[in-house]
Amino acid sequence: MNRPIPTLAVTVLTGGLLLSNPISAQFVPSAKKAAHVSILKGPELESATENSTIIRWTSDNPGGSPEHFGVVHFGTDSKNLSQTAKSHIRLNPTHSYTDFRVRIEGLQPKTTYYYTVDSMGPDGRSDGVTSAVNTFMTQ
Repeated sequence: MNRPIPTLAVTVLTGGLLLSNPISAQFVPSAKKAAHVSILKGPELESATENSTIIRWTSDNPGGSPEHFGVVHFGTDSKNLSQTAKSHIRLNPTHSYTDFRVRIEGLQPKTTYYYTVDSMGPDGRSDGVTSAVNTFMTQ
C-alpha cells in the first residue's frame, strides 16, 4: 500500500518540473544564422485603437536561436524613436520566412506616431533588418 505513494509523488514532481519550464520540454535547436536578413512584406498597421496598435511584418528567417523578438521603436517625433515595444516569437527553422507582430500599448488618442521595426535574438543583438520610418495614427 505504501509503494504507490512514492511513485505518485515522483510522477507529480517530475510533471511539475516539466511544466514549470515549457521551453526545455520543447527544445528546438538553433538554426544557422542568416548572412543577410531583409523585410519581405510590411511593416504595416494591423489594427489601432485609442491607446494601442499592432504592427506586423515578414522578414527572411534570421536563423540563430529559436528564441527571438520582434521590436518596434516609436515616438511622436520621427527623429526621436526612443520608445520600444517588443514581442517574443519562436522561429521555425524549417521556414524560409518569419512573421512578426508587436502590440504597442499606452498610446495617446488621435496622435500620429513614427516607427521602425527590427528583430533581435535573446542576447539583444539586432538581426540587422531595420525598416524605414513609417507612421500610424491612433483613433
